[in-house]
Amino acid sequence: QVQLVESGGGLVQTGGSLRLSCAASGRTFTPSLFARSAMGWFRRAPGKEREFVAGISSSGLTTDYADSVKGRFTIFRDNAKQTVYLQMNTLKPEDTAVYLCAQRNSPFPTRTSDYAYWGQGTQVTVSS
Repeated sequence: QVQLVESGGGLVQTGGSLRLSCAASGRTFTPSLFARSAMGWFRRAPGKEREFVAGISSSGLTTDYADSVKGRFTIFRDNAKQTVYLQMNTLKPEDTAVYLCAQRNSPFPTRTSDYAYWGQGTQVTVSS
């Protein structure tokens, strides 16, 4: 069993920053398993489908970003803490969404929904 718990969301003004965290835990989710897992961040805005935001390989050496966030968001991970982060800068109102992290049973991320476990999400609201 794997649990992914996101935190760090909130209300911020346009141009502001937030850092999201996603902590992984579970009886069967050992540190070695986390270290072999790609992780991803997705978001779901009101009235829209869930979309890929960013992904990171198990080693942290490979990252991928949606065009809409490239240059503003940074994904990184700390395998010792079993945590993945999403640093969000220069936020825009269109970034308003519930942000979810996901774990993939592969060393490499994907932009599809092919992830094994999902968190419940954390709300990010950007005011204009």
